[in-house]
Amino acid sequence: MSGNNRTVDSITYTASRGCCYTQEGGLKVATYNVNGINGRLDALLGWLNESAPDIVCLQELKTTDEKFPEAALIKAGYGAVWHGQKSWNGVAILARGSKPQEMRRSLPGDPDDVHSRYIECRVAKMTVGCLYLPNGNPAPGPKFDYKLRWFKRFSQHAKELLASGKPVVLAGDYNVMPTDLDVYAAERWRDDALFRPEVRTAYLKLVDQGWTDAVRALHPDEQIYTFWHYWRNSFARNAGLRIDHILISPPLAKKLRRAGVDKSVRGRPGASDHAPVWIELK
Repeated sequence: MSGNNRTVDSITYTASRGCCYTQEGGLKVATYNVNGINGRLDALLGWLNESAPDIVCLQELKTTDEKFPEAALIKAGYGAVWHGQKSWNGVAILARGSKPQEMRRSLPGDPDDVHSRYIECRVAKMTVGCLYLPNGNPAPGPKFDYKLRWFKRFSQHAKELLASGKPVVLAGDYNVMPTDLDVYAAERWRDDALFRPEVRTAYLKLVDQGWTDAVRALHPDEQIYTFWHYWRNSFARNAGLRIDHILISPPLAKKLRRAGVDKSVRGRPGASDHAPVWIELK
């Protein structure tokens, strides 16, 4: 097309919103568990308009592929690749002004696992993996065993991505609080599947491969949460958990300059029980 517009995979984007950089010349990457994308679409679109992230990983779409709101996201300036599942799970990757290039839509290692929990794309010369790690409750039990198996498969794949030496982002809902600092009342959560020693150890081993937990790297001693239950006035009391994480490989860790949580989004009417988490790269 002529002028300032271009067509990518039959989607027209305006050059002024082209992927991928902020007004300050940085790259903003975010992750957001939307807890039902169609039911909370207005909230998602409002946040996209306000925050203008360049790359977004979404979890808990809770919709089939056919009902994913692609048209609304295109209108907002975002191309998308998604893997849905009726009523449960579901992950997607959005890119501002472009269409992500899909690389895989499932985690390797178990062809019988049909849960839509992982998708991987090429965006802005980076590999971006979006994940929704199993909750695992009640623990111990079959669901917790599945969580540990999934975590093991994910860690093996992450190790292979890291070995490539390429810039990689692994963002999503990890369903794990890595340390006592990541939970409002650690003593109450010792036996929960999100906080049991096996899960915390698995996360530590993952990071020790050479990944950087971006938010914690820039805010090492701060009490930061990304999730608040709907019950018991949890958000007003700030009784939260940090379970949404963005891990970045060494080439990107050198470019990390800001990271945070858009906490106010959680406090809006009809909001997800998660808040968006974001980083900015040079």
